[in-house]
Amino acid sequence: MKINRLIFSALAGLALLVTACAPQATPTAAPPTQPPAATSAPAMGTTVQVGKNDALGSFLVDDKGMTLYLFTKDSPNTTTCYDQCATNWPPLLTTGAPVAGEGVDASKFGTITRTDGTVQVTYNGWPLYFYAKDAAPGDVVGQNVGDVWFVVSPASEQVMAP
Repeated sequence: MKINRLIFSALAGLALLVTACAPQATPTAAPPTQPPAATSAPAMGTTVQVGKNDALGSFLVDDKGMTLYLFTKDSPNTTTCYDQCATNWPPLLTTGAPVAGEGVDASKFGTITRTDGTVQVTYNGWPLYFYAKDAAPGDVVGQNVGDVWFVVSPASEQVMAP
């Protein structure tokens, strides 16, 4: 019986030794069959379309109908709206080339890189913004705030009406 235990212990030890010394299979990633999606097609950009109301006429909105504004203290292709300004007037950001909806001139689109690395849409050089107090599509609460914020016409001009 003592011999059986000795043989059993020896076999168990041998099994552990063989298992421990055997080469382990390491998982490997399958080689890619095509490039990642990010490199195979550009990211879809933000869509800008035309909204309208009786007081202001036609003006730019995003794809959800939220009004877009320009800030007259900006200069072409340069934003000056950061920190608290950007909290009140969030920039229109994109991850790809801006997309022109019906009535919007695609050739007027551009982008600028903000100091935080995000990309802001411009229209004829004007950086575009939302107004935090616009609660619903078509709201124009930000029109003429401080005599420096205005909705943007499809012709890329600030709308001066009320």
